[in-house]
Amino acid sequence: MTSSAPQDVPVGSEGIRLGPFMKFANILDSGGDVKEAIIDGYVEVNGEVERRRGRQLQVGDVVTFEGRSFRVQA
Repeated sequence: MTSSAPQDVPVGSEGIRLGPFMKFANILDSGGDVKEAIIDGYVEVNGEVERRRGRQLQVGDVVTFEGRSFRVQA
């Protein structure tokens, strides 16, 4: 599967946790949907499946869901 270049999502200078990032970037609408997608293994961070909603993301990390990628930017 080929995905396009990641979409940059500015979050400020601080990092952000995976769950809130997915809502902030409008990847999914509800916290419940985010929780299910992460627990079910549908979300990758930097190419690896991530099952922790509370994972702290850093600037430059790439979150992928359903073939779409989003890069954390300052």
